[in-house]
Amino acid sequence: MADETLETTVEATEVLSAPKALMFGKYDSSEVVVGDGGLAKYIDLVPTNIPHSGGKHANRWFGKSKLSIVERLINDIMRTEKYTGKKMKAYKTVSQAFDIVATKTKQNPIQILVIGLENAAPREEITRLQFGGISVPKAVDISPQRRLDIALRNLSTGVVQSSSKSKKSISECLADEMILASRGDMQSFAVAKKEEIERVAQAAR
Repeated sequence: MADETLETTVEATEVLSAPKALMFGKYDSSEVVVGDGGLAKYIDLVPTNIPHSGGKHANRWFGKSKLSIVERLINDIMRTEKYTGKKMKAYKTVSQAFDIVATKTKQNPIQILVIGLENAAPREEITRLQFGGISVPKAVDISPQRRLDIALRNLSTGVVQSSSKSKKSISECLADEMILASRGDMQSFAVAKKEEIERVAQAAR
């Protein structure tokens, strides 16, 4: 009985002393807070050291909601024309951008990313309804998962576009875009696109 108690105590001590999983070995995602209740279910913040799942959630319904939000950002950058299929290059880009954000803001870069995505996620867009031979635009609400998809896509697209027009590296451009988006600044490509989408939808109500 005493031996069993000792073994249980040793196991519990090992679990408590196990190192915490930190993103890129530096940033704790467990302390990040999602302010937008609609997006909270779809922003995965489960602590992990390396944001790479090997595509195990591919081809599953809502599988992407179980991917780390950082891995989703890496994947979206990898889908742009310059970085197509270059996962390691996109991974290093995001890692370096996080270091720049942490240096500039003195905050957890994952928190900055989440706030930026909340600010860049549109709530309305337009669809087209057919009445006879006439196509009429109509404003519709956007589902939370699509809101997040649009925000991520616009963020990564804006970063690649700005890096091609600037002498800055893509890591610096990504860091700047994340910081601007977290402030809701209209200089952010993602925030500007969100405002444009909502303005068009408002006109089509």
